[in-house]
Amino acid sequence: MADRKMEDLAAELQLMTETQDFAGALKIITENKDILTTNLQSAGVREILKKATKDRLLLSFVESVGFGVRPLPESLARLERLMSYTPGTRVLNTTWGLGEIKRLDYFYRKITVDFKMRKGHQLTFDAACETLVLAPEDHILVTAAADPDRVATMLRDQPGEFVKAMLKSFGDMPITRLEEECAKQGFVKSANWKAFWERARTDLKKEKLVEIPTRRAEPLHLKASAETYGDSWFTAFSQMTDPKSILSSVKELEGTGRLKALDEASRAKISDRLAFALKGARGVDDALYARLAFCVDGLKLETPPVAKCRSYLWEYNRYLAAARSLPARDTGTLVAFLTAENREETKHKLFAALAEMCFAFLSETLTFFSNDADCEEAVAALLKTPHPPATLVTCILGRYDSYKHWTKLPGLVAILQHAIALGEGRQTGETLKMQNVIRRLFADKAWLESIFGQLSADEKVQIFERFQASPAWDPATHRTITIRMTKLDPNLASHVVRKVEKKVEARVTSQRSYNEKKAAYDHLVNVEMPENTKRIEFARGYGDLSENAEYQYAKDEQRALLQKQSLMQKDLDEVKPTLFEGVVADEVRRGTAAVVSVNGEEKTFVVLGEWDNEPSLGIISSGTKLAANLLGRKPGDAVELADADGNAVAATVVRVMPLSDELKAWIKG
Repeated sequence: MADRKMEDLAAELQLMTETQDFAGALKIITENKDILTTNLQSAGVREILKKATKDRLLLSFVESVGFGVRPLPESLARLERLMSYTPGTRVLNTTWGLGEIKRLDYFYRKITVDFKMRKGHQLTFDAACETLVLAPEDHILVTAAADPDRVATMLRDQPGEFVKAMLKSFGDMPITRLEEECAKQGFVKSANWKAFWERARTDLKKEKLVEIPTRRAEPLHLKASAETYGDSWFTAFSQMTDPKSILSSVKELEGTGRLKALDEASRAKISDRLAFALKGARGVDDALYARLAFCVDGLKLETPPVAKCRSYLWEYNRYLAAARSLPARDTGTLVAFLTAENREETKHKLFAALAEMCFAFLSETLTFFSNDADCEEAVAALLKTPHPPATLVTCILGRYDSYKHWTKLPGLVAILQHAIALGEGRQTGETLKMQNVIRRLFADKAWLESIFGQLSADEKVQIFERFQASPAWDPATHRTITIRMTKLDPNLASHVVRKVEKKVEARVTSQRSYNEKKAAYDHLVNVEMPENTKRIEFARGYGDLSENAEYQYAKDEQRALLQKQSLMQKDLDEVKPTLFEGVVADEVRRGTAAVVSVNGEEKTFVVLGEWDNEPSLGIISSGTKLAANLLGRKPGDAVELADADGNAVAATVVRVMPLSDELKAWIKG
């Protein structure tokens, strides 16, 4: 039967080729691709389609979609996609956005597309199949092109509707990517995003069609329809096993205000699922466990016991791990939750762990206990240590006006010195974040003015001099802050330390070495790189590039060659050739010969440029450690050399001589 079916297909396709019915042939092949894949090579399908038309554009399409290289279904799909690209058709590209096809060139097998930011952009047919898709009529970019006033109205009056249109067009995405996409397409400027998102968030919360995640990294999700929270919802909810989904669903229901009116059976289902979720998060995700515990506490459920949840978070300081992963807005809830019972006992546990807290949790803890004398004493004790926690220094200094009533704290000068020290050196993790916060604080004109206003004249000098000596800031910012301090107190101008700029010598090398480097560069550009390009093009012919070892090797080689070219070009631009003429031999300089006595034996070293090295003539590069030890020395000066084992050996400069004729000839090359 299979053979008979194949014979019938062959006869039908023969008729299509004789009548030049390309559409008919393509339809038969598409409908019977499974049979044809088994009984006919993909390349055979290509020949059938080529015989069925004389249209040059269709023929170029057939040659471009990979018949004989790709699986038949994939080649057919690519062919149909190319055939849908006609002049005037709107298409989407992930990089350039919305575009309109202008023309198709069968000879060069290229398609020209006008994008908003790139007119006349050309792609090969192969690339077009990979990067272009037909734009749906209801896509937000199509709407913006056809009816910009409608989009402007949405942005102004219906921000929630606009966000839904973006999600429908681009799919679910995190808030950060939504912001980037809106800025990229020119809908909402980055400076205006915060205000826009607040309005949109308010709209979206009202209708509940978009799930807004608790973390910015998680995606916004557009639902097909609004939830009614009837029996079907509770049935589906009762079968949930993912702790995050359970918490999200309960939060959604809570947001509708229907929780208070639920019957006992429904509340029992919620209680059961939350207990299940707590077990699932236990020992796996402490932050999720904490948020589930907050939910149970807020709903006043009898089971699972809230006290048990609280006890779990206290064990092994799990609450610290939870705080590090919780959204900042939930860290205050965590403090209140932990201290809801036995406040006097639990607060001391928190104070003992201040140094281990992340910044957000520490900040909320200090705010919560801002009027507590024990908290003040714990903070003061930490700040009086030689190296107090970076989070604590940053928190206190950032909101100093809120804590300056604490009389036990060390003086403001001491805290500022800790802050300046924190800004120095290489940091990681939370300390790196605090370092960046401190740098931003000092760069904040209003904050600096407020802090300076609380210092005495001597204290200002002390901090000013300490800041000047700090290497923590980039030169431009350091200079700006220094000037700002002198404006706040003109008396500080007399304490400005003038830095002496170290003279940087020009980078030079001999004409000979420069010529050799230039020749090597020319060989790289004119021989090695073109040969690599040929190898890449040759490797393309082996088919699937993702599994093509020859192609991958050639591309790796290309990257290495390009990097090498960049470095060599930079060197050739920066290092200048010289003949070392007219160099005065009163001390060891570049372009002189130094005779050195080592253990009674005289050795001659000729110091030239960066790329110069010829042991037979005693020539050494000016970039070597040996040259660095010799440069600037005069006859009679002691100098330190190294023996064959690398050990330091004392030597003396006997004399310094100008270059000999032999050396001058070598330099000229």
